Amino acid sequence: MAARPRALIVTADDFGLHSRVNQAVERAHRDGVLTAASLMVGAPAASDAVKRARALPQLRVGLHLVLADGDAVTPRAGIPALLDEHGRFGGNMVRDGVRFFFLPHVRKQLAREIRAQFEAFARTGLALDHVNTHKHFHLHPTVLGLILEIGREFGMKAMRLPFEANAPLWLRPWIASVKSRLDGAGILHNDYVVGIAGSGRMDEAAWLAALASLPEGVAEIYCHPAVAGECVLSDGMRDYRHADELEALLSPNVARSIRGLGARLGGFADVLNR
Repeated sequence: MAARPRALIVTADDFGLHSRVNQAVERAHRDGVLTAASLMVGAPAASDAVKRARALPQLRVGLHLVLADGDAVTPRAGIPALLDEHGRFGGNMVRDGVRFFFLPHVRKQLAREIRAQFEAFARTGLALDHVNTHKHFHLHPTVLGLILEIGREFGMKAMRLPFEANAPLWLRPWIASVKSRLDGAGILHNDYVVGIAGSGRMDEAAWLAALASLPEGVAEIYCHPAVAGECVLSDGMRDYRHADELEALLSPNVARSIRGLGARLGGFADVLNR
């Protein structure tokens, strides 16, 4: 099958996690190359993110479903099997993945929370450009199945395919299965991503190297920008260089390299519309 015409989606994940992330998203979209952002609807600064997004009509916003290492939307009493004593999703994704697959009562609670996050996004009034998951948890077949089932009720049309060109061989059959399920459900998706191996380190040099060797097809380059600050945004991001990632999105050199691609730019809805 021939490759699709070259297109590029530039996404910031974790929109709503902190006001510093929200500020970076707004600045990178207004003054840089950012075209899309993925919103954590249950995160502490989600309301601020929504307010900013409403003032940025060209910013394409999707749902960043959080099912690990983050805040839920449903109160703990409604999904006690999913949350720790602090009311948060834990970080042991292997253990949780086994429980999602084998335990019906856990799957029922998982479906409840996924639906709650879609409902919370719908209440923002923002157009749903795409859906993805924190830490790519939709690679799990149970999680993906529930998203496909529930998402169609909320107009979901596109999802991130978390396939990077240098992905290990053992992962490729799994990615192919995810792609097949997305295609079978009529859900649009990118051909590949850039940003997994370089997570938290997508500085100008990383961007220029990626753009210089970008294959044909629909690419999504995603990153985690934030303005500089003293506190760590999350335990899993202690070594992330958020400010460097913001500077890359604002870099004239990166913008020039993107223009040189001659690619179609925008969010999922812009580059994948059929």
